[in-house]
Amino acid sequence: MLNYWWVTRPKRKLDSVPEVLATFADISLNQEWSGQRGTQMAYEDALEKAGLKRVGARRDQSGSGGRTYGAWLVSLGLIFNQAETGNIKLTLAGEAIMNGESPVDVLKNQVLKYQFPSAFSLGRGVQVNGRFKIRPFRFLLKLLTDDRLQRYLRQDEIAKIVAVDAENETIAVYEKVVQKVLYFREVGDACLDPNFFELYKPGRGDVNPEHPYSHLQDMANTMINWLEYTQLCKRNDNRQLVILDEKLAEVDEILSSVPPFIDRPADHEFFQRKYGLDPKHRKDTRNLEKTKTVTARIIAEQKIRSAYIKASISKPITGITPSIIADITEETGITADLVEEILWKAYPHGSVGAFMASYFEMAFKGREECVEFEVATTELFRDVFGYNAKHLGQTGNKSAPDILLLSDSDGYQAVIDNKAYSKYSISGDHHNRMVHNYLERINTYSSSMYPIGFFAYIAGGFGKTIDKQIQDEVSESGVHGSGITVSNFIKMIENQHNGVRMYSHKDLQSIFGLDRQVMLKDVYDSGHSVIQYDFQPQTFDMVAETPAQYGKRD
Repeated sequence: MLNYWWVTRPKRKLDSVPEVLATFADISLNQEWSGQRGTQMAYEDALEKAGLKRVGARRDQSGSGGRTYGAWLVSLGLIFNQAETGNIKLTLAGEAIMNGESPVDVLKNQVLKYQFPSAFSLGRGVQVNGRFKIRPFRFLLKLLTDDRLQRYLRQDEIAKIVAVDAENETIAVYEKVVQKVLYFREVGDACLDPNFFELYKPGRGDVNPEHPYSHLQDMANTMINWLEYTQLCKRNDNRQLVILDEKLAEVDEILSSVPPFIDRPADHEFFQRKYGLDPKHRKDTRNLEKTKTVTARIIAEQKIRSAYIKASISKPITGITPSIIADITEETGITADLVEEILWKAYPHGSVGAFMASYFEMAFKGREECVEFEVATTELFRDVFGYNAKHLGQTGNKSAPDILLLSDSDGYQAVIDNKAYSKYSISGDHHNRMVHNYLERINTYSSSMYPIGFFAYIAGGFGKTIDKQIQDEVSESGVHGSGITVSNFIKMIENQHNGVRMYSHKDLQSIFGLDRQVMLKDVYDSGHSVIQYDFQPQTFDMVAETPAQYGKRD
């Protein structure tokens, strides 16, 4: 029995869950799972072929690898065994992901509801100690808002203190954990129980003498990864887990109400169907008694959905296009006519949200994935907001920004600079580059005659002086500008794609021309006030070119 918090981790991050789920549905949906080694091994093979599981020598031929991934989906409330038939079914949350809903939204909802006890935590081979009655991720968020802890947690604090001492959500236990974390910061491991390794030993095997806390550290690291996937939190440059500044209000809202625990965890189907409610449902009223006869068309449809989910994670899909149809046809070997029919029926508006988990991560990778970040941003401005967008980041022209936008409808061009950092500040060199290269010398990389409508930085996060730094650039260049975090930019993308708020190019010029950091309220406000400087928007002499000619350039 495990005497500490536990999350299963065939993968330490949640970004591959949609693909793992789609592969599972392709192999195992509406079939028996428990005890079916052939099905379990087929799933393991499919995971390996999809690159989701490392290919290697198997210790046995029992399908244990497939069962591990299946348990992961159970733990997240995405699938369940139907009691009457023994067949695998999707929960509403699982269906939402397969139907193209944003996996970040769905899985954030599941992570925040994750609780001990659960159908998974009581299961054979897991068995988390019954003393725990807690929503661990909500508890972590509460700690991250505590000023006494300076609003951060380290991995070893979660591993050695929180995950072993936080057994419920009472005030007494919460205060005990806060004080012990503070004490741990003073004296380190000296504050731990003398019988620590006996009390909190691994579920299997013995304590690793060289790395005695490794089982707890691995668990804590995985839990941090899960919280980071929700896009509420991120590790900063000091490896401290913190709530993102722009997400503080959302976290306060999450913690302002305390939902009841999901009851009857020992009743697998009952618990999973309640736990597996997606954000759009309050009850699971589906009648699962009627089983469909599995036909060749149903099998083909599942393969098409699986291939589409895989594609949607790697790139933003804003609609069903000939290229998407061609890609899925090649992937599945199914006729293009049927692929087109199924895609238009299942995903008529595409599913931009599936890509947002990958896009969010790109904004914190530094130089590691800067080009991917730039290319993805270019595609989003083009496909979601309708700009003629050109990626210049790899042209070799040091006077060119990452992205150039052209608005034919409103007659302006704009400069976008991606910064894949968690706390970006505009250095003197970057200030000069924006003002004197990108803006003053725009004619060296753009032939458009349109004036510059705005410049904008998109980053994981910004330093405290970003507003002043932007305003210095605005004052010197005569061009309005802004900075926006990737979280708030994603919210704009989702608003536009889902029809929550539609942004015209004039709206976008206003938002990105606020001469400060764009905040969440600006994303929703219909009107914006711009800081007034004593200048007229600056234009430069450019080589004449019509909008039509611009659109045809390479």
